[in-house]
Amino acid sequence: MIELARGKAHMSAAITVRNVSKAFHLNRRGHFVVLQDVSFEVAAGEFVVLVGPSGCGKTTLLDLIGGLTKPDGGTIHVGGRPIQGPGLDRGIVFQQYALFPWKTAQGNVEFGLEAKGTARADRAELARHYLDLVGLSGFEDRFPHELSGGMKQRVAIARALSYDPDVLLLDEPFAALDAQTRETLQDELLRIWRRTGKTIVFITHGIDEAVYLGQRVLVMAAGPGRITHALDVRLNHDDPAQDLRATPEFVRLRHEIWELIHHRRDVTRPLVAHAA
Repeated sequence: MIELARGKAHMSAAITVRNVSKAFHLNRRGHFVVLQDVSFEVAAGEFVVLVGPSGCGKTTLLDLIGGLTKPDGGTIHVGGRPIQGPGLDRGIVFQQYALFPWKTAQGNVEFGLEAKGTARADRAELARHYLDLVGLSGFEDRFPHELSGGMKQRVAIARALSYDPDVLLLDEPFAALDAQTRETLQDELLRIWRRTGKTIVFITHGIDEAVYLGQRVLVMAAGPGRITHALDVRLNHDDPAQDLRATPEFVRLRHEIWELIHHRRDVTRPLVAHAA
């Protein structure tokens, strides 16, 4: 019997982004500044959502934290260590499922365990554990083409969790799903977060999704991409009979973020250098 990582909080998994800038060169047309002077912090075990309009650099910022690309300026640390590239301390879930079509659900999850160097004898048990965690017990032998979109994304989340990363990075993972499936998976993700204690950075262009999921919402603006505002979210998810999306606090936050994103002049908040 192997020990499964259940409910373990990774208190060293803070993320620190300081004065990060990123530009893409456009051949003879110069370069396009995607991100400029971006700074924020994510506490260990915190669920932070980045929201903003298309083109504000959300995905680029997540790629930088994931180590998939390097900043032109500034620094990014995870757990006090500078990011040198991709690492098993960070799990990434993309908008597209990125599953191997020739592998079963269990095989896809075991791939992450193999990358970590988990012994072959232990992989099957761990894979079943994480598939059960995302609600896919009984679907271990299904291939991706036999799964719905929501189930494929559950497999992707299970794979990212399987090697027990400190940080989970999610790039609009529910954007391609229908509204009902998206809301179901939002609740599932919150349940998984509470159970595992992971540090989560989630990016979305959906304001409702940002307010529903995040403990804190960082609002981004484009031209160039930057963080302009930070809002704390205090919603009570513990009452199953309450429709949080209809509460005054949810409506207030949704309206405020909408105005911030759409550059309404009558709403002002201080520029955020980093989160407290």
